[in-house]
Amino acid sequence: MLTKKSKYALQALLHLARRHGQGPVLISDLADQERIPRKFLELILLDLKNGGILQSKKGKGGGYALGKSPTEITFGSVIRILEGPLAPIPCVSQMAYRPCEECRDELTCGIRVVMKEVRDATARILDSTTLADALRRAEWQSREEGAALMYYI
Repeated sequence: MLTKKSKYALQALLHLARRHGQGPVLISDLADQERIPRKFLELILLDLKNGGILQSKKGKGGGYALGKSPTEITFGSVIRILEGPLAPIPCVSQMAYRPCEECRDELTCGIRVVMKEVRDATARILDSTTLADALRRAEWQSREEGAALMYYI
């Protein structure tokens, strides 16, 4: 399940992606517009800055902006910065592998086989979806739903 921290981070990043190239955004404005608790957002943005996703500017005209293009920031990279490995169990993790204590044989463990498929599918989707992709999909979805609700007389 996606944590509130990761959901708020993606929400904030999508907001910044929509404004990419228009200068930094104040934390207070971002928090208000996206309805994210300010103190929590401050911690999230600091983690993303330390992870190389964001850049910040202090003083007048300051705030946060994307440190890379929206086409270069994937959902997978954001979630890994905030939450760690995507793997549901440690024995299938590529970043933080360790054998399960209770497992007698990894090669024949049915749980490991299924959880590796889950990790692979999750990583494939999250690592191939950028902020720019998400914005395009949301725009397309909005147009599709709008078209479905259009009535003609």
